[in-house]
Amino acid sequence: PSFGSFFRKKMLSSALRRSHRAVLASAVTLARPTAVGALRTLRTAAFANPSSTVAHRRALGGVGTARMMATDANAPYKNIIVERKEEEKVLIITLNRPKALNALNSGLMSELIDALEKADANPQVSCIVLTGGEKAFAAGADIKEMASKSFIDCYKENFAWTWQAVSKTRKPIVAAINGFCLGGGCEVAMMADIMYAGDNAKFAQPEITLGTIPGAGGTQRLVRQIGKSRAMELCLTGEMMGADEALKLGLVSKVFPAAETIPEAIKTATKIASMSQMSVEMCKEAINQSYETGLQQGLLHESRAFWSTFATKDQKEGMGAFVEKRKPDFKDC
Repeated sequence: PSFGSFFRKKMLSSALRRSHRAVLASAVTLARPTAVGALRTLRTAAFANPSSTVAHRRALGGVGTARMMATDANAPYKNIIVERKEEEKVLIITLNRPKALNALNSGLMSELIDALEKADANPQVSCIVLTGGEKAFAAGADIKEMASKSFIDCYKENFAWTWQAVSKTRKPIVAAINGFCLGGGCEVAMMADIMYAGDNAKFAQPEITLGTIPGAGGTQRLVRQIGKSRAMELCLTGEMMGADEALKLGLVSKVFPAAETIPEAIKTATKIASMSQMSVEMCKEAINQSYETGLQQGLLHESRAFWSTFATKDQKEGMGAFVEKRKPDFKDC
């Protein structure tokens, strides 16, 4: 069985499915003027962790007017909140272990990977926003869970290697980061395609202070994004870096007041989702090739991906709309 199959089987139990049907049935009996609001509330109760913060709800509710709903009625999660802005085709995933500052344990990462796999397969999702809480995006891996592991345990479990599935998601991910983004949290954030930071964000790879080193990409992606010297300094000292420096060095694209980070990420995700989904995914793949291949191989990949867009109806629609001076109507085909 795969790393996440054990958790998915438990979350898809018949008891939870019966509970979900009962919740929806009770919502239908409400009077029509209040039915939509009540159903939204009940869905939130059924699919989201009750410990989600008021600030989180305020941040999501203040953007746009599209209705939010869970992306998969049969998969309630314990460590993340999954919501979808239906009209914009944007999925919002919130890491939700607030008492542990969103420390990344096996349960949370299994749920995150499961949610991303479902988003990739869902034609009603075109872009993903990944975020955390006000105090922390994620303060690192769960030390209590991994402190007693042996080399054999890590090797047999592919510990932290399975997290790379986040970077394999075909649809774009916009990370909205507030507060601490440390260790494994920083590594997961760097797996996103675009990183936005709140002005209170703090980045670090402090594994060296625990007698170990980054194990989910910190020594590799950080070097590529901010250069060898500063990456070496951060990894060897465990020092934290603020949002302004992260912007200056190119780790993040933009910095906002903390209260605006999530709304701005949703705004960008909505714009991306309005484009041709096939072209967006091809473009993401081509840009990622620049990290993983030499220049000539990357240029060849780009050219072939570029040529292949001319086999799509979206390319004809996009260029036709430009010539005709109108807004394109992409159909993702």
